[in-house]
Amino acid sequence: MNDTPRDMLAIIPARGGSKGLPKKNIRVLHGKPLIVHTIQAALQSRFISRTIVSTDDPGIAGISGKSGAEVMMRPSELATDTASTIDVVLHCLSRLEEQDRLPDYVILLQPTSPLRTAQDIDSSITLLGEGEADSVISVQENEHPPYWSCIIEDRFLKPAFGDQYFRLRRQEIPTTYAPNGAIYIATPEYLKQHRNFYGERTVPFVMPRERSVDIDTEMDFLLAEAIMKKGPGKRS
Repeated sequence: MNDTPRDMLAIIPARGGSKGLPKKNIRVLHGKPLIVHTIQAALQSRFISRTIVSTDDPGIAGISGKSGAEVMMRPSELATDTASTIDVVLHCLSRLEEQDRLPDYVILLQPTSPLRTAQDIDSSITLLGEGEADSVISVQENEHPPYWSCIIEDRFLKPAFGDQYFRLRRQEIPTTYAPNGAIYIATPEYLKQHRNFYGERTVPFVMPRERSVDIDTEMDFLLAEAIMKKGPGKRS
């Protein structure tokens, strides 16, 4: 496949409840509610044709609508701590299928990744046109090699993956990556069949650490605020 995928639907999942940071999705970050950063990035994308916020919260719905996104209210059972993101995505697709409006591709954009840009979105979408990929997921390089991880056993530190890695220099250890939560792309058919964005032919879109902040704690929020205050030209 050599063409950029068309009819891209962005789904932004944003429930009202949050134990770690109450109402974090509408908490003001660098002058605007957290979710607005993601909505604006989606609307500025060259490829996304439709942006839907899935929520159970009237406050989130109001802010999202005023910011230019469509709003799809979700049932209460999909707004609990145990509800999965893939179930939210599939609920949205089910509603669209009833309207005969299924897109070619779905791009999941979590509002807790406010530093992800429209350019990141477009670059990840372009990856779909460069090979026979089932999906694309954004990742960041691990800051610390997981091979140096330890467990505590009978009060003593033990290497989690074998002590042979502790004899290697950092340059000799394979580079590893972890999903950063910012971008997930797949077709509706793939998601309905596998209930997952991951697959054997998942292509990584590597993002720098400064745009990979995933807000889950107060410290994450403060870090994102500090990076945004530096300005895009000064992030490195």
